[in-house]
Amino acid sequence: MTYDRLVCANCAAPVSEGRCPVCRANRERLQQESFLGSLNPMALIGLLAVLIAAVALLAAHQTA
Repeated sequence: MTYDRLVCANCAAPVSEGRCPVCRANRERLQQESFLGSLNPMALIGLLAVLIAAVALLAAHQTA
């Protein structure tokens, strides 16, 4: 899940806005945890499509 959809229990604002110290701390923690966690779903789908295309090209090159 990306942190742009999370709502802070402390201030009831989106965590991505970082309005309170709790939001800012959680936003920093989520950004440091993983690279893929901070990407939006469309970017992940695009990355997956590029990976599938690369594997298909490699397979086609090996069979030729």
